[in-house]
Amino acid sequence: MSNNLILEARDLTIQRDSRTTLKNLNLGIASGTVYALLGGNGAGKTTTLNAFLGFVKAFSGQALVDGINASVHSQDARSRLAYLPENVALYPYLSGVENLRYFCMISKLPLTKDGAHELLMSSGLAADAHDRKVAGYSKGMRQKVGLAIATARHAHAMLLDEPTSGLDPAAANEFAQSVLVAKHAGMAILMATHDLHNVLQVADRIGILREGQLVSEFDAKRVDHYMLERIYLEHAGARRMEVAVS
Repeated sequence: MSNNLILEARDLTIQRDSRTTLKNLNLGIASGTVYALLGGNGAGKTTTLNAFLGFVKAFSGQALVDGINASVHSQDARSRLAYLPENVALYPYLSGVENLRYFCMISKLPLTKDGAHELLMSSGLAADAHDRKVAGYSKGMRQKVGLAIATARHAHAMLLDEPTSGLDPAAANEFAQSVLVAKHAGMAILMATHDLHNVLQVADRIGILREGQLVSEFDAKRVDHYMLERIYLEHAGARRMEVAVS
């Protein structure tokens, strides 16, 4: 794989409690690219994200962030990453602006109030919500604050773990537009998800994991929703299939 990739897995294998949860994974994500990782529960999606974050160590192979081995130099790798979990943890009695400025402060990234408003607007949060307490926010609104925090860190790459889970279609669509903003700003984005509709809105490349193995990988522009659904369901079965869209 090319050395200019921001996120790269090279023959990455993860073992936990003597069980192989990820086996010989190879993938690469360049700047300004969204890679969607699909798979059922236990397929290895979150393990892949955790490997790039350095939360799980490679048994063999490497998870590289800007060429940095996340298993060996986890802090350096994480400093180049933004991570958005399924449920963003914010302080409920602070406003969106206050949460954003607080998380920037603890990361030693000074941010003015005007700068916070600009980041929240670019992440899709309506202006009238910026100064309201987060306790009254919907999940979709919290996700947008999380995106703003990720953008403020000037990270080279962003990891998204089931970001649209529990969002209604309108909120999921708004979130997709915010992800595209981050993509066009040059971030490399790895998104673990079940949301096939959202995938086709944002992804450039799609990979499907099954039992810790990448069983298919293809260009998102070569499939529509029905083809993607068929491929995904086929790969939920026991046999590896070669799909003629790669």
